[in-house]
Amino acid sequence: MSIRINPDLLPDLLVSIQQSQQNEAIATQQLASGRSVNQLSDNPAAAAALVSNHDQQAQDDQFLQNNSSLMTRLQSADSTLSNVVQVLTRAVSIGTEGANSTVSAADQQAMAQEVQGLQSQLVGMANSTYQGTYLFSGTAITTQPFTLDPVTNAVTYNGNAGVSSTQLTDGNFVKTNVPGSQLFQSASGDAFGALQNLYTSLMSGNQANIGAAVTQAQNALSQVSIQRVFYGNAMNQVNLAESFLNQDKISLSSQENTLAGADLAETATNLAQAQLANQATLSATGRILSLPTLLDFIK
Repeated sequence: MSIRINPDLLPDLLVSIQQSQQNEAIATQQLASGRSVNQLSDNPAAAAALVSNHDQQAQDDQFLQNNSSLMTRLQSADSTLSNVVQVLTRAVSIGTEGANSTVSAADQQAMAQEVQGLQSQLVGMANSTYQGTYLFSGTAITTQPFTLDPVTNAVTYNGNAGVSSTQLTDGNFVKTNVPGSQLFQSASGDAFGALQNLYTSLMSGNQANIGAAVTQAQNALSQVSIQRVFYGNAMNQVNLAESFLNQDKISLSSQENTLAGADLAETATNLAQAQLANQATLSATGRILSLPTLLDFIK
């Protein structure tokens, strides 16, 4: 049997050195990053899946950011309506007291002044803003929804009846507002009209009219309370969406670790083996390069 001897080992040794150094570099990078996929060539299929995974994580982050802002807006609207309920409750209390035949005309007029103050407060609440936009003007969020005529005490709605919606998660939308006209001036309960009539009735001292105005204020209070449920439901939907998105992020993170996470123990072993292989190849190359050549013997 004949044995062939490679007369020129240097190119093969250089390839071996390059390969062992590359293996060492890959193992070092994986150990430092904790990832088995740091570039497309490491695992093209896993890299493609990681791109999709990162896109979904970015979408989840954007939804969470949008939902956080929406939640704050909904909470602001709900808090405002809580104050509206207090104003209307106070108006009903004043009217009930004012309808008592034992109350003097002077006291009734003093009560009327308080009702007028409540109406001004109510207009201010109905014109509440969040981050520079109005909460209760429908979709005309840059238009002040209500104006109060200081002479007649009449309140005019300047917004529209539009309802906006926001996407909470992929394919999941929620309505985000109730128009001010529906909250404060609907046929089921006109808060401003009730306070205006209560003020006028107290000023005139007409017991029957005061009683009718109290009924109007009670209807307005019921209307606001009913419509306020909308905001509670919307906030619940946002909370559910945030829980889903946070859970999805945990799942995506787990998937990413499965796709690209490095086995640190195995990677450390690979690094040690690559370092030994590199050292051995370099040592062998050094010995070969130090061997005498034919020219040495010719000399």
